[in-house]
Amino acid sequence: MTHVGRYRQNNEDSFLALTYDANEVRYLGKIGDSDLGTGDFLFAVSDGMGGAKSGEFASRMVVQQVVRLMPRSYKQAAQGIESGFSDVLEEICQKVNEELTRMGRVYSECYGMGATLSMACFTPEVMHFAHVGDSRIYYLPAGGELVQLTDDHTHVGWLRRQGKLNEREARTHPGRNRLDQALGAGQQTVRPHVGRVRYQAGDRFLLCSDGITDALWDFRVAEHLKAQPDDKPRAFKIVEHAVNESGRDNCTAICVEIV
Repeated sequence: MTHVGRYRQNNEDSFLALTYDANEVRYLGKIGDSDLGTGDFLFAVSDGMGGAKSGEFASRMVVQQVVRLMPRSYKQAAQGIESGFSDVLEEICQKVNEELTRMGRVYSECYGMGATLSMACFTPEVMHFAHVGDSRIYYLPAGGELVQLTDDHTHVGWLRRQGKLNEREARTHPGRNRLDQALGAGQQTVRPHVGRVRYQAGDRFLLCSDGITDALWDFRVAEHLKAQPDDKPRAFKIVEHAVNESGRDNCTAICVEIV
């Protein structure tokens, strides 16, 4: 689910939900169930930045490039090259960064544009992720507590990881939205945060833009992910809550449950 928010004129968030193999990519609907028998799954959120509408263009460009590059990773996984999977995801981040940087050099209206990227690739038993910026991937293990898998690439995020700020202090810090890393935005190189998680039935994941996390405390996010499903999907409820609570930014959420 994605929402422009209550104050912005355009939505600079983009997202992906698809299944793919070595030959083709198939987009998923907003809600549904599927299995890993015929391919892997990819979910991603990108939040663009830049003047005029270049932020919107940047995030769309990011997800388009990811779609183009991802089928390579399936071939590696099919060949059992587990250790190379993270390398593929990191390479995708580097190539997307190069393309955004090139566009910023060639077109004056794209100068300085950039975007975040948080992507989660589900293979049998393992979720691989790659991340740049301050969008987030959360993990709620079955019967466990909420974990933020990705590191916010901000100085405030670093201070919180060092134990120098608590969540309240981080949420109100004046520099909380200043990115140390993004795709494009004049970055010559990026250092993506890559990792992996072994999942099991009952585990849940959330990918979201900072419009969600600026509006909702972590315990609120956890409440939504732990809640039993009803007539409205979790992602819809999370976005609705964030827009009602704040709505100052675009809000995007993707919820994935292992069954």
